[in-house]
Amino acid sequence: MMPADQLIGLYQRHALAYDHDRDRSLFEKGWLDRLLALLPPGAAVLDLGCGMGEPIARYLIEQGCALTGVDAAPLSIELCQRRFPDHTWLVGDMRNVDLPRTYDAILAWNSLFHLTHADQRQMMGVFGRYAAPDACLLFTSGTTHSEAIGSYQGEPLYHASLDTAEYRALLEAHGFSVVAHVVDDPTCCGHTIWLCQRR
Repeated sequence: MMPADQLIGLYQRHALAYDHDRDRSLFEKGWLDRLLALLPPGAAVLDLGCGMGEPIARYLIEQGCALTGVDAAPLSIELCQRRFPDHTWLVGDMRNVDLPRTYDAILAWNSLFHLTHADQRQMMGVFGRYAAPDACLLFTSGTTHSEAIGSYQGEPLYHASLDTAEYRALLEAHGFSVVAHVVDDPTCCGHTIWLCQRR
């Protein structure tokens, strides 16, 4: 089995360890606030690869958003359901999730980059399918067409990125304008971030 295919099992096996290890300092706050500034009050937010719901989903819920979180690891979704029972949490694969509605915002924070190049291209159509008019999209990526194998809990952890120009072209083709894009943002632990809006 290729490392990209092992990801769901890895996060399920180590969901409790990841819950312990995940940084709760909310270094993402600046970008989340930029997102919130573009959204209506009580915005419906789709978080693809939501993990265990902290700290990102928690912060958005505290700001009045209505969250729908999707994650392929059942134990992570169970943690979300315990913490935020008034919101919607679904076990599913972000690549083929089937939802009955559109959303004011879509997040794929530190989740899109675990997919293969082909799957990342396909995800742009998923983003477009679930984006309401004027919806925002916030995601992280790399900067060059590449693959990398890290590790977590002693197991291989797959990452991939498209080239920046390809991300821009795909976003344009699926109806998104880039509002802001920062490479290796020093204010956000070196993440490369895209904030986009549906035209």
